[in-house]
Amino acid sequence: MSDTFAITVAFFVLTTIVAAFVRRRARDRCLMSFSGDAIVLETTDKVISGRLRVENTGLEFVYPTVRIISKGHQETTYLLYKFEYANIHALVRYHAHLSEEAKTAREKELRDTYHPTMFKRLTRKTSNTVKTVRDSVLEVIDGMLSAAKKATPAGAVLTAQDKHVSKMKQNLASSIGTSFEPLVEKYIGRRVVIDIIKGEAVLQYSGILKDYTAAFIEILDVDYRTTNDQSSQQADVIVSRKCGVVRHLGE
Repeated sequence: MSDTFAITVAFFVLTTIVAAFVRRRARDRCLMSFSGDAIVLETTDKVISGRLRVENTGLEFVYPTVRIISKGHQETTYLLYKFEYANIHALVRYHAHLSEEAKTAREKELRDTYHPTMFKRLTRKTSNTVKTVRDSVLEVIDGMLSAAKKATPAGAVLTAQDKHVSKMKQNLASSIGTSFEPLVEKYIGRRVVIDIIKGEAVLQYSGILKDYTAAFIEILDVDYRTTNDQSSQQADVIVSRKCGVVRHLGE
C-alpha cells in the first residue's frame, strides 16, 4: 500500500509541476507582439488606452498620464484579467501613436510578414507541427492515465481520483491552448478581409494576416474605424475570435 501511495503522490507532483511551469510561461503570441506599444483596448463596455504589458494571467495598460478620479484618488494603470478576455473586441495599435523606434520595428515586422520567404514559411510549418502535437496533449495524457489505471498498483487510487485528474488535465490544456486552423493557415502573410461583430453591426476590415491563436487574430496595415460613420486611421489590430473571423482573401 505504501508503494501505491508513493507512486500516486509522485505522479501528481510531477504533473502539477509540469502544468505549473507551462502555465507560468504561456502567453498569447498575438498579444505578445503588441507588448510594450501604445495600445487602445476596445471591450464590450469601455475603451482603455495605455502601454501594454502582457502576463500569463492578464494584461496591464499603463496610462500615459496620471488620472485624477472623483474623491481625489489617482489611477495610473488598468488591469484586465484573463477571465475577462471574453469581453475584448479588439486591441488597436494606431501607427500615429507609436514612437519613431516602434515605427521602425513595425516596418520590419510588416516586411517580414507580407509574402514571407521560403525560410519563414518552413519555420512556420515546423511551428505548426509542434502546435499539432501540443493540441493532442490531452489524448496523450488520457492514454497514459488509462494505462496506469490498468497496469500499475496505483490504478485503483487513480480511478478514485478521477475528479482531480480531470481538473489537472483541464488546467494543462488551458495553459497550452493553441489552435491550428488549416482553413486560415494558407492566408498567413497575405491580405485578407475580416468581419468583426460590434453590437448590431458587422464591420469589414482589410489587412495583412500576421498570425492567429486559439483566442485572437492579428492583422497588420488596416484602415481602422470603430464604427461605419467614423473616419479611419492606419493601425494594426488584434481581434478576438469570439467576434471576428477571416472571411475573404483580399488580393
